[in-house]
Amino acid sequence: GFFKGKNPNLTITELKTNWIDNTIVVYIGKAGSEDGKATLKSRLKQYFSFGQGKDIGHYGGRLIWQLKNARDLVVCWKSLPDESPRNIEAGLIQQFVTLFGNRPFANLAN
Repeated sequence: GFFKGKNPNLTITELKTNWIDNTIVVYIGKAGSEDGKATLKSRLKQYFSFGQGKDIGHYGGRLIWQLKNARDLVVCWKSLPDESPRNIEAGLIQQFVTLFGNRPFANLAN
């Protein structure tokens, strides 16, 4: 899907540049907030709707849907009711960078 008129597709060269060999993690995301609007259910619904070509605001994970076997990927999550999702996400991405020298494939730098 397009979002706000933007084409979500990247070239093969750009996709290859972002690919991280020897890892099973391709994206780290978060859900939940103090105001309760971004629930896990709502974030996954946006994510999968975007992958089905709908004009949904989950532009950040767009690289996932360009993978040949995107529909075979496994989604995992962990409930953290007493911790900040933003802080946990940042920490997990930093751990990944420490191990692999770059952010996960679909976690583009802002």
